[in-house]
Amino acid sequence: MNKYLALLMLISLPGMAADVVITPQAPSTTRSGYERSVSLNAQATTMTLGDAVYLGLRNNPAIRSAYLQRVAQKFDLRVAEDVFNPKLTLNSYYRSTRGSQDNARNANVAPTSSLLGEYGTRLSMAWTQQLNNANRAGRYRSDGLDLAIIQPLMRGAGWDATTAPLRLSRLAEQANRLNLKATVAQTISQIIATYRELLRAQEQLVIVQEALKRSTTLLEVNKALISAGRMAEFEIVQTEADIATQQLGVEEARNQLDTSRLALLRLLALDLSTPVRATEALEATPLEIDKRQAFNLAQNQQPEYLAALLGSQQADLNLVIAKDSGRWQVDLVAGANQVRAATDNDNGHDNNRTWDSYAGVQVQIPIGDISTRQAEVRARVNVEDQEIRITDARQELERNVNNVVRDLGTRWRQYEISKRAVELSRRKIEIEREKLSAGRSTNFQVLSFETDLRNAENAQLNALIAYLNAQTQLDLTLGMTLESWEIALNDY
Repeated sequence: MNKYLALLMLISLPGMAADVVITPQAPSTTRSGYERSVSLNAQATTMTLGDAVYLGLRNNPAIRSAYLQRVAQKFDLRVAEDVFNPKLTLNSYYRSTRGSQDNARNANVAPTSSLLGEYGTRLSMAWTQQLNNANRAGRYRSDGLDLAIIQPLMRGAGWDATTAPLRLSRLAEQANRLNLKATVAQTISQIIATYRELLRAQEQLVIVQEALKRSTTLLEVNKALISAGRMAEFEIVQTEADIATQQLGVEEARNQLDTSRLALLRLLALDLSTPVRATEALEATPLEIDKRQAFNLAQNQQPEYLAALLGSQQADLNLVIAKDSGRWQVDLVAGANQVRAATDNDNGHDNNRTWDSYAGVQVQIPIGDISTRQAEVRARVNVEDQEIRITDARQELERNVNNVVRDLGTRWRQYEISKRAVELSRRKIEIEREKLSAGRSTNFQVLSFETDLRNAENAQLNALIAYLNAQTQLDLTLGMTLESWEIALNDY
């Protein structure tokens, strides 16, 4: 029996060695200065936008989960491509039987191999060896070889029908890669927007703190004017009330700053107690974008739109598969087998050898079963539906491109207007302070202009952030986020 056990182990080794090792990859950026380690210690940590993107690529849960799913998706494609490779199956057993009339030991080894061709041809070869050794009945040994070939003539015949599942799997792999690109791009855009929210919160805190300083300075001026008898004492209440309002604004700004910090740390999967400070410079330059060129670029780069195009090809292949499954089963079959048997008992020794071959046609025709056309009807509807979806996706993409290009120009104009408004507000309050010192203005007027300056500074900050976010949205809409940040998916 040792040779049978050895044969079983040898044939089983390839399957044992084919275990899948789950080693998901990760994206990386080659942008200068970002391929480095970012130290996050207990002290206040400064972080640039590039650092945030790099840490997001490395730690973000959505990106890590997407790459983990790619392990299973790649193996699905590997399984689909393996369909045209030879398959080997081993069936074997060893039994020891004890009975009232005889005791016997039975061993059986039956490896079977099969091969599917790209035109539907199926080849199979099976070899069976059996050994029976009984105390009274003696010894019986047989081995045989079976060869068979089946060539479909209707269902499953031809290259189109046979390779359709494989081509469908390859399209699914392309769609999975596009989904990965979309996931990484959307996550990076979300990290960028959240980082800028942290910048906004920091700048808003500076704005209210500067306003508080100016109000405190105004309070000192008011006290000096009251001492000089040039201002009524009750007017200082206005300034004190404004200071209280500014202190309230400082507390609110600090609370918003902490909220924005936690949101960024959550996206980067970092310790929420890490004291992070954004240090990216808030700068903007105007961009001139041609809508037609942007739309043409989006048609070649936008992952969601390209996935919609793949959906049309998948629908066509599903129709091929559905039409094939509704055909009659008509196959040409041929085969041969040979058996050798040897018996050794008290009656003597006997050898026997037989063989035979066959050829013919096997037919399976369903009659009166309309469910065989159900899949085809659904597939045809899906093909027509995909045409509608592609037209709608193209129009949606064009609308999104037009919106984001127009929004980019609008945000830039708003930013320029807000800068002029800040400059004029500062000049206005400087003049009013000089008039107050000369006794030609009121405390209420100065405080009103202080409010105007704070509003103008906040409006400028919001306009700048909105313009920068519009640039990020433009990259996302055109499908150029990864290219803009020089991010490699590393999805081999």
